[in-house]
Amino acid sequence: QVQLVESGGGLVQAGGSLRLSCAASGRTFTIFYMTWFRQAPGKEREFVAGIRWNGASTYYADSVTGRFTISRDNAENTVNLQMNSLKPEDTAVYSCAATSGGSVRYQGSYGYWGQGTQVTVSS
Repeated sequence: QVQLVESGGGLVQAGGSLRLSCAASGRTFTIFYMTWFRQAPGKEREFVAGIRWNGASTYYADSVTGRFTISRDNAENTVNLQMNSLKPEDTAVYSCAATSGGSVRYQGSYGYWGQGTQVTVSS
């Protein structure tokens, strides 16, 4: 089992920044990808950014490329999502997820999920 705990959500004005963190514990040696998804009210959950657990590769949705950066803190078994130049359309519940394989962008690949953290961007 892998346990995931997110932190760092909140309210920010458009153009501002937030940093989300996802701490992994348990059988972390089984993780291949760690990824952030988000779900806005009335919309389906969507891929935001992912990283190979060894940090070798990162992946981004087109809508966040150039604004968001995903990284891994090896010492803390934590994956961070630095979100800059935030827009109102970034408002959503952000959830981190972990998988031992499959497609990084496909939420069906993920068996482990955090509880989610709210990000609200005001205009």
